[in-house]
Amino acid sequence: MQRLADRFPLLPTALRVALVVFVLAWIFGPYELRSAVPVWVAFLVALGLEINFFVGALGRPPAPQPDRGPQEVDRERYGYLGWVDEEDEVLEDRGSLWAPVSRFLAGLALIAALALVFWFVESRTGWDSLSVETRAEAQDRFSTEASRIAGKPVRIRCDESGAYVGAVQHADGVATVGGELAYLTPERCHDLYRLAFDGEVTSSQTARALAVLAHEAWHLRGIDDEGTTECYALQSAVQLGERLGLSEDTARRMMQQQIVENTGRTGAGTEYVVPPDCRDGGTLDLDPRSDRFP
Repeated sequence: MQRLADRFPLLPTALRVALVVFVLAWIFGPYELRSAVPVWVAFLVALGLEINFFVGALGRPPAPQPDRGPQEVDRERYGYLGWVDEEDEVLEDRGSLWAPVSRFLAGLALIAALALVFWFVESRTGWDSLSVETRAEAQDRFSTEASRIAGKPVRIRCDESGAYVGAVQHADGVATVGGELAYLTPERCHDLYRLAFDGEVTSSQTARALAVLAHEAWHLRGIDDEGTTECYALQSAVQLGERLGLSEDTARRMMQQQIVENTGRTGAGTEYVVPPDCRDGGTLDLDPRSDRFP
């Protein structure tokens, strides 16, 4: 990395600009970015690069200083004793050391400033901005709705510590099949809170939050297969959305879009793709008497 920095002097600046862009995109951009990459990874990478540039700069020999003494022709004509100004040498040494130190401190200041911005925005706009009492009330509401789907009393908790769900685990929710406790990411909890308590709808984020809550509730009910669970969840999320404040048409339209997005999944998420029988009149249709699906 230091060799690249030597070849491209503007590389450290470009990387710092990239860090700023990434953090701002992470804060204000789509949820998919936040769920795919934890923001602390960017901060750690940036800190590692700053340390790498700093250590590399210290280990690099100082650039040769121009000879500020008399020119060769003047030396031959008038003579030159070749004395050395020790004070000038000390100042030059200090200057060569201060340059990488100042750049390193500037990089640390930028990282600290971005971390402060991240903390400020998250503490005032996300799930963490809600009071402890409000969060507890919201989790009780989510637990009540999940219990209706699971057919038994269950609890829904928002994983504020990130120990169970989130970017590292690549999941918006987790539950023990047949158990009584499920965890959702704070982002999904906040989407559900905004719908149930403030009446705010954020289109795909609201739809996904409803689907995740219903999905984990079906796991708690005892359904193991991910594709079958997702099929049942997208159907149950219609009534769930209605109970939390959506109109039937809006909730149904959201879940229909979720099915479209589900069938296009590839890679690691293929186990969540709904089976072919997840259709109107199929064996996984929870209401075969109705001609509306989900």
